[in-house]
Amino acid sequence: MKNQFKYWILFLIPLAFASCEDYLNHYLKDQISLEETFATREGVERYLANVYSFLPNDYEQVDANTSTTSRSDEAYFSWTTWVNYLKFNNGSWTPETPNYHNWERYYKGINQASIFMENIDLCLEISSTAREQMKSEARFLRAYYYLMLVQQYGPVFVWGDRLSDENIDCNTVDRHPMDSCINFIDGEMQKAALSLSLTTNGSEWMGQATKGIALAARARLWLYAARPLYNGCTWYVGMKNYYGDFLFPQTPNPVKWRKAAEAAWEVINLSSDGINPLYKLYATSDADSITRANRSYSGVYFTPWNTEIIFGRWEGDGASWNRRALPPEIGLNYAYGGYSPSMKLVDTYPMQATGRFPVTGYERDGYPVIDPLSGYREEGFTENYVHPFDGDDNGSLKIKAHNSCVGRDARFYTSVFFSGMYWINKKFVRERKAAGAIGGQPVTFHITGTSPFSNKTGDYVKNGYLFRRLTNPNSDTQSGAWGNYSWAYIRLAEIFLSYAEAWIMMDESDRDALKTAGYASGIEYWNKIRERVSLNKIENAYPEINFNDYSSVNQKKMIDLLLKERMVEMAYENLRYYDIRQWMMGEKESNGPRYGRNLLANSYEDSWTRTSKICFPIVCLKKHHLFPIYQGQINEMRNITQNYGW
Repeated sequence: MKNQFKYWILFLIPLAFASCEDYLNHYLKDQISLEETFATREGVERYLANVYSFLPNDYEQVDANTSTTSRSDEAYFSWTTWVNYLKFNNGSWTPETPNYHNWERYYKGINQASIFMENIDLCLEISSTAREQMKSEARFLRAYYYLMLVQQYGPVFVWGDRLSDENIDCNTVDRHPMDSCINFIDGEMQKAALSLSLTTNGSEWMGQATKGIALAARARLWLYAARPLYNGCTWYVGMKNYYGDFLFPQTPNPVKWRKAAEAAWEVINLSSDGINPLYKLYATSDADSITRANRSYSGVYFTPWNTEIIFGRWEGDGASWNRRALPPEIGLNYAYGGYSPSMKLVDTYPMQATGRFPVTGYERDGYPVIDPLSGYREEGFTENYVHPFDGDDNGSLKIKAHNSCVGRDARFYTSVFFSGMYWINKKFVRERKAAGAIGGQPVTFHITGTSPFSNKTGDYVKNGYLFRRLTNPNSDTQSGAWGNYSWAYIRLAEIFLSYAEAWIMMDESDRDALKTAGYASGIEYWNKIRERVSLNKIENAYPEINFNDYSSVNQKKMIDLLLKERMVEMAYENLRYYDIRQWMMGEKESNGPRYGRNLLANSYEDSWTRTSKICFPIVCLKKHHLFPIYQGQINEMRNITQNYGW
């Protein structure tokens, strides 16, 4: 069975671009004409494959120009030279820094989609029904690329159905107002959804645009539109374009929160039979609640094309990810040890018994401010601790665990590999123990540990943790069996949490109207996320907060908790970076010293103190909430309006 969208394995038509006019043009193999390309089914499929090829490669966390994890407060990667994210994390980037600028990339995809839509009806080898389906795929992709631009740059230039031969003048091009961008994308998503199939035509087409994908992207669009950055942010008040239009809404519009809730609800209730929802949170049937929580959460990626994944792509070789997530120097081949969760992400995972998030803030020296009702302990150790998922069946893999790692949410153990654990592949550990080799001992990251700290640029853990979520314990990585994944661009858990966020923030009158129309409470869908990992309901975890009172004070408390939930549930899925920026929290959440465990220590016990001496600080200023338009584009489009601060 193929688990790869068919278009993506076709030969992609090469493109070459050099200027504004150029990336508004089509380029065809061997200079064949549009008529020749669109005369055959093969030519049409190749061209559509090319339109799909501009989708981001978010799975590649270090080198991809589209991934945000390495620049977010959720991660601390080990490489400290020759990697693009360094300038962005230390705040030294400028409009002339070429990395991570995706303006040209997505406009290429937009124009290729427009050309496809303009010419698909030339192909008489394909039925009119199939042509309409393919045209809608291109329409969705075009709208999705605009969404990618908007989340990175804010307002952008929208040229609609116009093509490059309609004389778009680069000298007068400027960005359109944010609401115009949102409304255009929204209309295109809805129009595409009308003709797109509800499901794909067999497993080999997984990843192909569907109605659910278009509606889910629309739900993300309206959540972004409702959040403060794009909905009356004072920083951008007064900013006008070349034509004299305000680029950003001058005051908040609360109706956008209702639109966000309605868009998410449409996805939640999408059905093929009118009874059962099309998408469901992935869950196993294990009798033990802890095992079920682990396998359900991890299975989202390890179970190909499961019911939770709305929009995804197939990653057939997990080597590049897993090599960077394995601890080096314990006998594992190709172990680079660089993908680490940040100390903040580690601190955020709730406590299993109480369901409360343990850390509410930090002292000036980085020591956590602990919620006394959470049950969290920052000091001391638990002897003979058995890891909930990776303890050997006969109990022989007992460890000395730091108390901060005891009693946490199942997602913590699924995602975080911490110092003092045995490696997660039991077969490897047993074999190494029998041979008396290092791999049969607990993995410790301090300077004299079994996988010791080094101040070299990479390949050594720098903060005491690795991110293990995409490393399948059943994969024999020692033998090069790296595993494969259905990587999710959008999954149902995101939609649930987006719905909860919109529900909390909308006006009371809108909430009442939706209740009357049969909408369920957003808190109910937040709790579905927690119930999957055997956490108690959010209102039971926090009885001091009235979750039926949506006054501004309670809204703030609930949103703070919900963003923590999003941080742990969606960790490393390239959402956190935009979450904190769209809530205008970057200067608070992603700015200042970064802490890790003291791996400079000579003993395991001493290595568990916190220090900022190893990890580099991170910088987020007000201007960093949006990307600047790259200077190369400014040089071509001389009257385009740059974002404030750049």
